[in-house]
Amino acid sequence: MNKNIIVTGGMGFIGSNLVNLLLKKNFKVINIDKVTYSSNSYNTKNFEKNKNYRFIKSDIGNSTKIKKILLKYKPIVIFNLAAETHVDRSIDKPKNFIDSNIVSVFNFIEEFKKYYEKEKKTKLIHISTDEVFGDVLKGRSKENDPYKPSSPYAASKAASDHLVYSYYRTFNLPIIITNCSNNYGPNQHPEKLIPKLIYNILNNLPLPIYGNGKNSREWIHVQDHCKALFKVFRKGKIGQTYNIGSNQNLDNITIAKTLLKIGQKKIHIGPKVKLKYIKDRPGHDKRYALNSNKIKKKLNWSAETIVEEGLKDTFNWYLKNKSYFNSIKKKDIIKRLGNK
Repeated sequence: MNKNIIVTGGMGFIGSNLVNLLLKKNFKVINIDKVTYSSNSYNTKNFEKNKNYRFIKSDIGNSTKIKKILLKYKPIVIFNLAAETHVDRSIDKPKNFIDSNIVSVFNFIEEFKKYYEKEKKTKLIHISTDEVFGDVLKGRSKENDPYKPSSPYAASKAASDHLVYSYYRTFNLPIIITNCSNNYGPNQHPEKLIPKLIYNILNNLPLPIYGNGKNSREWIHVQDHCKALFKVFRKGKIGQTYNIGSNQNLDNITIAKTLLKIGQKKIHIGPKVKLKYIKDRPGHDKRYALNSNKIKKKLNWSAETIVEEGLKDTFNWYLKNKSYFNSIKKKDIIKRLGNK
């Protein structure tokens, strides 16, 4: 029985956690990653020698390589997580996001289309974000709500969602799209809020908070997200979109204060570790929030991790894995981006 699964972007944060879950479920996983700054061999070190794991360095936009990989491994499912994801970087260099999240996705889905003509026992799950819906000041975004992306990153992901969905409608390809809220947990690059705050707490640095710190996000533990993706693979309906969220919203100040409180019980906190309000990000959305009733009702999935408990586990992981930070260039941790 074929148990081959392809995960693109499997050296990244969510991708590596998904690969880990799939290997534990005894699938054979082929990880395709082009190895950018956010890819990290630290994320795959625990399973890189697993006999069911293969790593292939490639951009998903490399049509020649992707064609060979698909024909060789004949995956039963592809989880597409390969993407540029950091909003601040998309403000500085939007072209990278257009190239990766739109052009490479186009090349990839063209090869998937050709492959599907030969091998019908497959499907593609395209992983996206809640940021495509833009500011949600009241209520929660449903799957059929209009897209109103605010950043070049969110716009590039919105474009990729529309492109992928069009291939389902026009060419009848077996495609499912998921939109998830803000992830946190082990292996996350410290350009993102929670690991950056933890890094600063551990290194006696101020805790940078954009604007007034009231920007609200729906936070989901990465392992809950990965379990949802597995449910979508097993039970999701072709042509459907599923929101994946925890229904737990916290603003940035609350996240910072919660992590500080956790840190105070674990380590000696240095004198410089204080909230520091900095110039806001351009076009910064006030609030993201997803309505995840569909996946709960249709696929019987819901998030299990309470954010406060998940933050404790996450803090403990970084505390035990301080060498993780050494695997990343310091300027990629410290330097402020997207300040235009």
